[in-house]
Amino acid sequence: MDKIEPDEPIDRIEPDEPIDRIESDVERVREPVSDRMRALSQPLHPGTSRGLGCSRVNPVDPVWALRQIAFQLERSGAPTYRVRAFRRAAEVTSALPAGELSRRIADGSLQALAGIGPATAEVIMQAAAGRDPEYLTKLLGGAEPAPPSAMRNSLRGDCHTHSDWSDGGSPPREMAEAAKDLGHEWMALTDHSPRLTVASGLSAERLADQLALIGKLNAELSPFRILAGIEVDILEDGSLDQREDLLARLDVVVASVHSKLRMPAGEMTARMVTAVSNPHVDVLGHCTGRLIAGRGRPQSQFDPERVFAACRDHGVAVEINCRPERQDPPDRLLRLAADMGCLFAIDTDAHAPGQLDWIGSGCLRAEAMSIEPDRVINTRGGDAVNARAF
Repeated sequence: MDKIEPDEPIDRIEPDEPIDRIESDVERVREPVSDRMRALSQPLHPGTSRGLGCSRVNPVDPVWALRQIAFQLERSGAPTYRVRAFRRAAEVTSALPAGELSRRIADGSLQALAGIGPATAEVIMQAAAGRDPEYLTKLLGGAEPAPPSAMRNSLRGDCHTHSDWSDGGSPPREMAEAAKDLGHEWMALTDHSPRLTVASGLSAERLADQLALIGKLNAELSPFRILAGIEVDILEDGSLDQREDLLARLDVVVASVHSKLRMPAGEMTARMVTAVSNPHVDVLGHCTGRLIAGRGRPQSQFDPERVFAACRDHGVAVEINCRPERQDPPDRLLRLAADMGCLFAIDTDAHAPGQLDWIGSGCLRAEAMSIEPDRVINTRGGDAVNARAF
């Protein structure tokens, strides 16, 4: 199997960095962002509002501030350990008994708590004092709104996301709450299948357990809905890496190639056509497997006309993957799929809450190819996606 580079382990939490060390992160977030992000650049404490990533109350809630910082770092591609430091601090702070936070701020013992360091303690103290935390203010400074996008306004969900059940960094609830705060009505939770052991792929037993959890979360988060899903590996012969009976229980099945990415074009074409012909498959994920950042990875070779024709004929959406290092398919193949009449799914492939906001890049790419919203399956409601009423 091809070597797959895992994300940095989420349990690697290093000491907090002082505020004057965040400039590199700030530079990464000086990019077009959504109108909701623009609202966050206003003072944090007056009134009640809802921002990206989690609900906010008045006065400034330290937990909200810590999670917002984590969200902004995630969407900017900051190192995992730094993001996790703020999420861990939010968990520790939210679990404190009533009155203990105020007591620890007063006696200067915040950093005696495991998971609270100098930078996170300063954010907590500034927020508790009713001031805009400097770390968050710097992250939000200079943000400009994204270009207007009718496609983005039409989206109702995201078909491809991951949680800490596989190689994501946050629990399903946190991912769902962030998706809700972004304005989504639903989110498909599509953790990896068993063969992808490097990403902690879900065995049949773990997938069944996750389905039970999704049922409980949906009862609590209603009317928002988590669609039960999977990113299932396409095996070398085109079969899928999960039991048929479990695939039949899922709302969304994203089928992707993660191994033998350089097999001959003829074999890869047959492999992909066989997979998208499976009646359980809804989305063909990151079809070329390319990586355009870091060391990079070339595109897999296959006959795109045959693969996209199979997608079109079987009602399988071609994914427009929004991860910055993927941007898959490339423009030439995206144009071909559009001209051939394929359906599409604009997906973030998010592995952390902040990455859910990457969806705008896929919307702009779709609009550049004159793809109308009615050809994008995540402009539908959750019931329509589940029923494949495309």
